[in-house]
Amino acid sequence: MVSIACSKPPADRCQWTLSLLTSELIALTEGEAVSKETVRRRLKDNELKPWQKKMWCISRMNADYVAQMEHILDLYAEPADSARPVVNFDEAMKQLVADVSDAVPVKPGQPAKQDYEYKRAGMANIFMFFDRHRGWRKAKVTAYKKSTDFAECMRELVDIHYPNAETIRVVMDNYGTHRPASLYKAFPPEEARRVLRRLEFHYTPKHASWLNMVEIEIGNMNQQCLNRRIPEREMLISELSAWETQRNQEKATINWMFNVDGARSKLTRAYDKLISQN
Repeated sequence: MVSIACSKPPADRCQWTLSLLTSELIALTEGEAVSKETVRRRLKDNELKPWQKKMWCISRMNADYVAQMEHILDLYAEPADSARPVVNFDEAMKQLVADVSDAVPVKPGQPAKQDYEYKRAGMANIFMFFDRHRGWRKAKVTAYKKSTDFAECMRELVDIHYPNAETIRVVMDNYGTHRPASLYKAFPPEEARRVLRRLEFHYTPKHASWLNMVEIEIGNMNQQCLNRRIPEREMLISELSAWETQRNQEKATINWMFNVDGARSKLTRAYDKLISQN
């Protein structure tokens, strides 16, 4: 049974289930009676959950990956500095969806009802800024996420959100538009240089979005505000504005616990492999 549970499921199934394992075991034992409860107990005894899958979020760790990871973790470990704030930045997409018929509101003894059918109403991009030391975030809705859109976000960060900061340290991933060149595509050279003099870009390793703590806040946004049908861009802007205002008033933040010492402790094998390659 353990061997079956650790093997690939049949061609027409995506995973093993208790019923499927029981049927397979009966077939292999020439019809001997086996109950699902027996299979369940044996799986539990062997700490097996063949229907469960964990996603691996750390890509191949080479020296570049480790160097960038430790750089970001050291940055996160620094105390708050209003003159040199650390702002995390990323994008998220939202599918705009409209109802084809009016929903029925909730009533005592009756849950709300919504037609299964819906109508696609386009896509919207959401740029998210997040400063955990301030407990501040800004969700900006745009039609696109082109170089010019990114450049305008950076100018707003400098001129509107942090006008008194000496240097704003921006943590982001390696997406193609996240480059100083984007500002030169959007603005005259002197304006691009003016904005960039106030910015310092810090990149997470490739395929390591989990190191950008704004991903956590995007998850909060999706769960708290966007987990519903929103038909229009104007409504999306309004709802996100109300959500960010409330979160900012609460100064909701993230207690980031992962640091360089933790990385070296938890990722021992990856570090040992780096050493062995030298």
